Amino acid sequence: MGSAWVDHPSWELVAEASMACDRDVTHLLLHADAEELKATRNSQLATFVLSMVVLDAVERTGLAPNVAAGHSLGEYSALAGVGAIAYDDGVRLVAERGEAMQVAGEEHDGTMAAVLGMDDDQVESACARVGQDVWVANYNAPGQVVIAGSPDGVEAAGRQAKDMGAKRVMPLQVGGAFHTPYMAPARDRLRKALGEAEFRDLSVPVVANVDAQPHEAAHAWPDLLAAQLCSPVRWRQTLYRLADEGTTTLVELGPGSVLTGMAKRTLDGSRTISVSAPADVDVLLESLTDDLHHAPAAGQGESLHVTERVVVSPAAGLFRSAQGLGTGTPVAVGQVIGVVGEHEVVSPFAGSLMGVIALDGQRVMSRQPIAWLRTNEETMQ
Repeated sequence: MGSAWVDHPSWELVAEASMACDRDVTHLLLHADAEELKATRNSQLATFVLSMVVLDAVERTGLAPNVAAGHSLGEYSALAGVGAIAYDDGVRLVAERGEAMQVAGEEHDGTMAAVLGMDDDQVESACARVGQDVWVANYNAPGQVVIAGSPDGVEAAGRQAKDMGAKRVMPLQVGGAFHTPYMAPARDRLRKALGEAEFRDLSVPVVANVDAQPHEAAHAWPDLLAAQLCSPVRWRQTLYRLADEGTTTLVELGPGSVLTGMAKRTLDGSRTISVSAPADVDVLLESLTDDLHHAPAAGQGESLHVTERVVVSPAAGLFRSAQGLGTGTPVAVGQVIGVVGEHEVVSPFAGSLMGVIALDGQRVMSRQPIAWLRTNEETMQ
């Protein structure tokens, strides 16, 4: 999972994670085989840490979210990503969560299956009609619902769903019936760890799995995270809420692109971008930079006006800013904003400097935004 990131500066987070939870996370990300990663205690920790590596790489470019959300385990990534919990607290909580869920799964045999091609209420009805331990665990996307419970209950509900018109019922390779009452022992164990972690009020709201509502108060999250273990993940409803909040671009950070597929299936007209490898960061930057260069004129929305431009890095390396630059400094076409490695960062625009986005000594990538100018179209080359 982690081999593509070994030489990236953000890989330093892996060693920090190993120290925080006293486990060899490097091994999980580079050497563990599929069988080892099937264990919930391993898969959750590995996925969280690699997701945070990806997030760190994106943050080094100066990008930040307006709102965040995460699917199940991803909710911890979202909270750590917006500063609601410290990274080391996040690592310890995820390690404890994975261990607790693994133990609960071993004590109470359970499984999960995806039901495709049925409405939510029909899947709920199929579970109710079999009279066994089986519940809806994930509302993922229109026509894509996950059920969980006892092996017999999931099999019976799957047969019932097919009889009611489901296109397909697909068993999932998981270690338990997650997001159901079977996880009650894990919830009780996790509450203690949540009580020991420090939560901070959020400056960027995170939409919760339990109720698909944005929450910013620190005191709400320990209860939400505990309740999440035994409650269904309302991901489809979360995506609708993100759209209601005005979100038009959704960026999935971490291994895989499953959430990107769910978003495409759920939200018409929204743009989705998946970042799972270092090269994807450049794709993200180029996409958002294109937005700046094709922004609408004043009065046509909240995007940057056509008189605002971003100067980007010509290469990857350490950034050093030029002397004497400050807000309002006049900038001429061809003026040097700074250097990246041995390459000069030259402004193709003339105007007033609104700010230098990159920090002195920061490692930047090719096409990463360096400075922000207010200019006029006639001064552009």
